[in-house]
Amino acid sequence: MKTRREALLGSAALGSLLASPLLAATPMTTLRIEVTNDIGKPIDRAAVIVRFVRGRNVAKLGKKMITNWEMRTNSEGWVKIPPIPQGDILVQVIARGYQTFGQTYPVGEEERTIQVKVNVPQKQFSSHGDMITEPAKKEEPAKKEEPKKP
Repeated sequence: MKTRREALLGSAALGSLLASPLLAATPMTTLRIEVTNDIGKPIDRAAVIVRFVRGRNVAKLGKKMITNWEMRTNSEGWVKIPPIPQGDILVQVIARGYQTFGQTYPVGEEERTIQVKVNVPQKQFSSHGDMITEPAKKEEPAKKEEPKKP
């Protein structure tokens, strides 16, 4: 017959074996995001927003982790995001003079580089079908010609 102490030690050992997968380290990914324009030139000071969309953190007993990062690219057009759990992430890029970019990426590697190409804005069209190419210009008043004296 087991003593009470042996029974407690046995149940503690069994509990630790069952809980060890739950406490295992979550697989993490280090991201590097490179932002360029349509001709390949790096975009500096672009706002990069990374949102962890879907995935599970095993260490938190299956609770969904919500994490966000907001950073700006350096002069070489890239930003390095701290380690994040693997899963689906949303990358948004906002740069002055360019269209806003947004896309969800599945991430399952230890390190990943995501290359983002931003485009210049398209020309705007009015609802009446006329194309708006540039703002209206102010016209200068016409100069009056003075009559010539004989």
